[in-house]
Amino acid sequence: MIKSILSVYGLRYPATIVYMLQSVEYQVEPYLKWYWRTADFGKVAKRRKLERTRAAKMLLLAVTAGMLIEVMLGAFLLVLGLTGRLTGGIWFGLALLLAYPVLWAHLAVLPLVLGRYFIVKPFFGLHIQRSKSTFAKHKGVKIAVAGSFGKTSMKEMLLTVLTEGKKVAATPANRNVSISHAQFARSLKGDEDILIIEYGEGAPGDVARFSRTTMPQIGIITGLAPAHLDKYKTLTRAGQDIFSLADYLGDKNIYVNGENEALKPFIKKSHVLYGLHGVDGWSVHNVKVGIHGLSFSLKKGEETLNLKSKLLGRHQVGPLSLVASLASKLGLKPEQIEKGIAKIMPYEHRMQPRHLSGAWIIDDTYNGNIEGMRAGLALLKELPAKRKIYVTPGLVDQGSESAAIHRQLGGYIADVNPDIVVLMQHSVTTDIISGLEEGGYKGQLVIEQDPLNFYNNLEHFIAAGDAVLMQNDWPDQYN
Repeated sequence: MIKSILSVYGLRYPATIVYMLQSVEYQVEPYLKWYWRTADFGKVAKRRKLERTRAAKMLLLAVTAGMLIEVMLGAFLLVLGLTGRLTGGIWFGLALLLAYPVLWAHLAVLPLVLGRYFIVKPFFGLHIQRSKSTFAKHKGVKIAVAGSFGKTSMKEMLLTVLTEGKKVAATPANRNVSISHAQFARSLKGDEDILIIEYGEGAPGDVARFSRTTMPQIGIITGLAPAHLDKYKTLTRAGQDIFSLADYLGDKNIYVNGENEALKPFIKKSHVLYGLHGVDGWSVHNVKVGIHGLSFSLKKGEETLNLKSKLLGRHQVGPLSLVASLASKLGLKPEQIEKGIAKIMPYEHRMQPRHLSGAWIIDDTYNGNIEGMRAGLALLKELPAKRKIYVTPGLVDQGSESAAIHRQLGGYIADVNPDIVVLMQHSVTTDIISGLEEGGYKGQLVIEQDPLNFYNNLEHFIAAGDAVLMQNDWPDQYN
């Protein structure tokens, strides 16, 4: 207890404050919530360290200087009080000396708030308005990709395949908000055949606003799962926001993941569904799944596409089918489509396989939703292995539904019945265990208190012939 209290007076405390701000991307509300639930500031930075960017260095300098000035002033007042030269000096001095860590933890956000409202917001607004004109004038086919999960992967699949026959530009990485779209618009040459724009969703109204700015002709909705429920409050409101893309397009040229149960209440007859069955008249045949990828055939009338991909999991058949179908519709030849599909590689930390000590590790630690975790578990169930091992800390950002979702996750794990389940000890661990027990899981359960040590020494835990699925990560701000 005393050690935790004294942690705010440690030499590393200013860097810890800046690290916390950096970890939440300098957002004030998440930072303050994290700050006030932290008991020991000496144990905050477990997973990463402060990246000393220019902004971080400037903020660290300001916070450190402010604290030093307050400590010096407090000490000066204390001396004046002790020597009788200032009435109340002792109390004023002690107050400054005791309060400086908390005071400067809050003063640190002041330049962020002022800068956001008086500099960043007007500056961003100007660029976003200019990007609207750029998108309106661009003659290329604009494809928007939205959803709680799978949108970055869908965008990258489209980019890889469509580039085989067209000049294509896509928003980079997972940069999917208004200012990112504006920066993307500035990078365009104007002669692109196709633009692929990823839409993030963080709060009600986001997707509708993105649609009005980027003006797509084709929309893809990849899935709906609990995410950002601190803003949306309910899954229904999140779904309504995502389907505002369909509203913008008048429910035409909209492709929807037909395998996602949560999307079904929003689907209309005019929407085109994609999934394991195929898409838009293309039917799926001869699916083969393994640790090295998957293969299947698509048939439509007399036309056949024989597709092979290094992506893992049966759940990839639907998205790949959609990409092939759209590529065909946009004018690519069958051999171009097949070549493009073959080039698609697993994305970093998204069902990414690697070999370690004779075992196969499937790194799905970027996963952050229950549907993606269910898909990964389905792959683990299908793969042959001497032992099957499942590793997870659970899911973050699940709002009031967290307990129910984690019990559901426990049930999914129990259904697969891995030989070993490793749970990283966090606030949701007991809920996952409840789901495991309700599902009748009888295998070995390991509760890991030091996740970083476990991951760093994974080769000592596994053996040749194992298949290990690692899903999701647990950033420091959720500890």
